[in-house]
Order: sequence, then structure tokens, then C-alpha cells
Amino acid sequence: MSTNLMGSLAALANLKQLGLEEIEAIIKDSIMNAVSKKLTSENDLEVITDFKTGTIEIKYVRIVVERDMNLGEISLEEAHQRNPHLELGDTLPARLSLVDFEPKMIKTIRRSILEQMKALEENRIKGDFERQKNQIVMGKVTKSDYNGYSVDIGYAEALLPPDEQIDEEYYKPNDTLRAYVIDIRKRKTDSIIILSRTCPEFVMKLFEMEIPEISSKEIIIKKIVREPGIKTKVAVEAVDKSIDPTAACLGPRGVRLDTIRKELNEELVDIVVWDNSPEQLVANAIGPDLVERVYLADRGKFARVIVDAKNKNQAIGKKGKNVKLAAKLTDFKLDIFTEAEFEDKIAEERRVTSHISDLDGVTSKLAEILKRYGYTSVQDVFEASVDELCNLEGLGKKTAQKLKESAEFF
Repeated sequence: MSTNLMGSLAALANLKQLGLEEIEAIIKDSIMNAVSKKLTSENDLEVITDFKTGTIEIKYVRIVVERDMNLGEISLEEAHQRNPHLELGDTLPARLSLVDFEPKMIKTIRRSILEQMKALEENRIKGDFERQKNQIVMGKVTKSDYNGYSVDIGYAEALLPPDEQIDEEYYKPNDTLRAYVIDIRKRKTDSIIILSRTCPEFVMKLFEMEIPEISSKEIIIKKIVREPGIKTKVAVEAVDKSIDPTAACLGPRGVRLDTIRKELNEELVDIVVWDNSPEQLVANAIGPDLVERVYLADRGKFARVIVDAKNKNQAIGKKGKNVKLAAKLTDFKLDIFTEAEFEDKIAEERRVTSHISDLDGVTSKLAEILKRYGYTSVQDVFEASVDELCNLEGLGKKTAQKLKESAEFF
């Protein structure tokens, strides 16, 4: 039984990547705790283990008493059968092996060993996690279920949950993948490393791995925003102004960025040159070749971006992703306009904020009539039809037409 126990524990230790010295200490501790309950300190208990032979032996001394009552005692009569010179209080060496133990004690020892091995494994995984945290690891997919992909990353089992996976990306057992270590999660029976392929930090590490100027800090990544599987924007700034950050990130013939995109399942990646000017940063984030002008609001983080009509769809992006990511990158709420749309918007705001009396041809008497019927701003007149205005008491068709014309050209 001891041989089987030692062999199975050695195999388990190897599987869990635990040291045999640590396992040996656990075995001794578990046996000592179980056996010492039947002995006293005077019995000089000692546990000897040997992984080479697979043996476990317990050494102790039995104290000579008139009548033995427990494991640590031997009756004077039995002691004299071994040595007639022994007296009360003398000791006699004794040995036990696991086969001599009660089944209940064997179960107790096994349970204690497994519990301590589990705690040791937990500590090892936590230590490995601290070393690998915020790093990219490579592993092999072992299985897939509703919890996500189970991944063998060498030092521990890891999990790539569904919410950390890139859409339209699938793996099967024995496929290898790279992912970013973000957390360690306690489960009912153990702990597991949590991976991510969607977090911006994953992209940052890929840039550090593929672009020497970033790993050497010649180029700094200021911010990364992502719509995983669709598009990522990476804002970069060159510390050495002689370096073109866009060209460095692209690499010769775009090979560096292509390598990163391949790892991201061909996700689009925009390199955005950082600028301390908010207007220029907004333009760079949308696409400098697409933007004609940027207007910032006097208060708040709002900006209006003017683009050519033929570039508007591209500036907004598929399902609005381009402008949404640009807004996240710059921390500005962005609205995209063509020149004509912008002029219409400005005119509308001017009409909304202008009192009806500011409209050409509106006397104080006419203003009172309009106000009585709820027309207080120039925009109210602009939105009304000529027929609606004609129905107001005191307004004829000619006056209504002049009011509409004035409002349209206000």
C-alpha cells in the first residue's frame, strides 16, 4: 500500500509540477499528525519516506508499563519476552508501515496529503500568475464548452471565457493560441488563470513585441481603444521627433502591422499620431485625409468634424465604429457633417436662439400676435407653413409669406 501511495503521489506531483521535496514534507506532516494522536512526545515519533523504493516507515519507541493501553506502550510481560532485562519506564524501538494502520487512519492521512498538495498547488499557481500577470502567454486548447476554451499554458490550466474572445474566432482541441493574462479566479475546487484576447492591453503587448521602437520607448503608446474583431485605434507619439511613428508601426511594406493583424484575426488597426492640439488629435483619430476642419465647442468636450460628402461614410465607419472609436480615443463627443449640413446646423441653432422680434419685418405688434400663438423664436416661424401662419388672427397671406422668407434667409 505504501508503494502504491508513494508512486501515485509522485505521479500527481509531476502532473501538478510540484517538487518531490515539498511532497515528502507533506507526507511526513500528514502521517505525523495522524499517528501522533495515538502517541506522546516521549515516543520520539519519526517518519521515513523513500520515493526510490516507494516505502514509508514510522519509527518510534514504546514505553514499558505494567499493562499497555495504547500504541505507545508495551506491557512488562511482552517486553520481557524480547529483553528480560527491561524494567518499567524503559523504552523499546518499534516500527510500523502503512499496512499496519487502520483503514480509517489511512483515509485521514490520504485526505490530509491531498488537501496540503492542493494548497501547495494553489500557492504555486498564484506565484506563477504574479509573474505572468499582464503578459502574453501561449497555450494549447484542451477543451471547449459553455465556459469558454480551457487552455494548457504550461504552468497551469487557464480559461479564455466567451466575453474575452474575439468574435468569429474559433479553436479546436490541440490548437495553439496566444492571449493576455488578466486575472486568477477562485473556483469551488481550485483556481484558474483567466485569459483575454479582447482587452486593449493584449494589443499593446503585441505592439511591444513586434515594434522595436515601442519596446525601446522611442515611441510611446498613449492610448488604445478597441471594438474587438472589428477595429482598433492605437494612438502613438514619437519621443524622438526624427522618428515617423506611423512608418515605424507599419514596418517595411507594412509587415509589422500585418503580423499584429494576423494575430488579431485580421482586425483593422489604425495608427493615430498623437497631437497635443485637440483639433488635430480629433482629425487624426477620424482620419487626417478625411477631415477638412474641426470645430470645438466653447464649453464641454464636444467637437464638430467637417468632411467632404464623398468621405462622410468612411469617416463615420461601418455601423458608426470609426467615429465611436475616435470619440473614445479623444474623449470628445464627435458629430460628422458635410459643409452643407454644417451650415444648415449653424443656421438652425441661430434661428432657435434668436427671438421672433429679431426677424426682419416683425414689428412689436406683430411680435405680440406671434407670441400669443406660441411663436417665440425665428425657428418656430421657419418650421411653420404659410397656411399655418395665415390662420393666425391678424396675419394675412402676404405677411405670412414675408415671414417665411425672412426666416429661411435668417
